[in-house]
Amino acid sequence: MESNPASLFNSETLLSKANGGRTITTYRRNQIVFSQGELADAVFYIQQGQVKLTVSSGRGKEAVVAIFSAGDFCGEGCLAGQLLRIATAEAIEESKIMRLEKAAMIGLLHNEPEFSERFMSHLLARNSRAEADLVDQLFNSSEKRLARILLILSKFGKDDKPERVIPKISQGALAEMVSTTRARVNFFMNRFRKLGLIDYNGKIEVHSSLLNMVLHDKPEIKT
Repeated sequence: MESNPASLFNSETLLSKANGGRTITTYRRNQIVFSQGELADAVFYIQQGQVKLTVSSGRGKEAVVAIFSAGDFCGEGCLAGQLLRIATAEAIEESKIMRLEKAAMIGLLHNEPEFSERFMSHLLARNSRAEADLVDQLFNSSEKRLARILLILSKFGKDDKPERVIPKISQGALAEMVSTTRARVNFFMNRFRKLGLIDYNGKIEVHSSLLNMVLHDKPEIKT
């Protein structure tokens, strides 16, 4: 989800202290940031946009395991001894991303206590999010998982806007994220629209009332 502008600015100020090994690239929608199986030699910081992390099996089955937004890091497994990427990162929308070589990132962690504290907070938040994702997959219905994905993509909860528009995304991509079929996503999207939880006409406008789909039982459709 989108970070608070002040914290984003401070994080980038700290990152600017990296001793070399820092490049910034703009990725177009659906462009690969790094691929599963590649050498893990850098950490990535998302300045603008959104990125999805997917894992593919040997048989070609693919699953979306995380979604990152402005202010998030990804690819930090290299700091824990990961030699090869275990997932693929792909831009969901046009995204501006900073690449920090492993040595530069380690130097920041050793020399900048404020940055180390921020990065630790990021890792703790990531761990909590991973636990929530696991619970979501194990115990929630496909409908609730879709509602949660839409809230995440709309960056819900990071400002006071009651409605947010999601950049264009296909129902097939949503089906991958929810681990269900495109037909089921289409059914749920029509249901959400009928309930007034979203407006859906090419782009998806998410209303704050969609949160009820995640927190509570299903609302009834009024006829």
